[in-house]
Amino acid sequence: MTPDREREALLEGGAREGGLEELEERLEYRFQERGLLLQALSHRSFANEHQEEMLDNEVLEFLGDAVLGLVVSEMLYRRHPNLTEGQMSKLKALLVSAGMLARKAEEIDLGSYLLLGKGEEKTAGRGKDSLLANALEAVIAVLYLDGGMPVVTGFLDRMLLPQLSAAIQREPTLQDFKSLLQEKLQAVGRPLPVYRVIGENGPDHEKVFLVELVVDEERLADGEGKTKKAAEQAAAEVALADLHG
Repeated sequence: MTPDREREALLEGGAREGGLEELEERLEYRFQERGLLLQALSHRSFANEHQEEMLDNEVLEFLGDAVLGLVVSEMLYRRHPNLTEGQMSKLKALLVSAGMLARKAEEIDLGSYLLLGKGEEKTAGRGKDSLLANALEAVIAVLYLDGGMPVVTGFLDRMLLPQLSAAIQREPTLQDFKSLLQEKLQAVGRPLPVYRVIGENGPDHEKVFLVELVVDEERLADGEGKTKKAAEQAAAEVALADLHG
């Protein structure tokens, strides 16, 4: 029996009845090379207790972490281009955190599909946040290897977009005021806002930008910040408050 067939037999007969087909349904993807998925599910403790040529998921975790970071960064850039770099960094840190990944792994019951060594089984390894987060990164890696970036992007969109929206609504400092203002103006038939830098203060390493916000040649608000984007966000926030008021 090949290492991959041995792993699949162990998974179907022990770790999870239903095995790989059931997990593929949860991932909404059918693998061309199932051996990759089996490797993603194989913890080091399991590989150590079996054949030497049996690969574990640690290297896949490394690749999955990189793919996850890239896709989430692009998601933020495309969906919220008006956010500052600091705001994007804060959101990205939340979305790729071990805690977030562990919760998402629990939602697809990933722990019950893992192949673990006897020691990990005895210490309830299937419920450990670190192990679940690492396993999900490995799954992200094999989705990329087997299906390419569009498959990974679709999977992460389904998995993380609700959390992204919730985080922005929950935390005022992450609000994309420029996008909100644009939507508000479009809803009432007004032109899109124009942002103009009207001043810079301070030395180069501590510069503060002053921006005015103009709509149809009417100056609606001013804002300041350490970057032009931050100043624009501040001006948009003031204009939104005035419009709502």
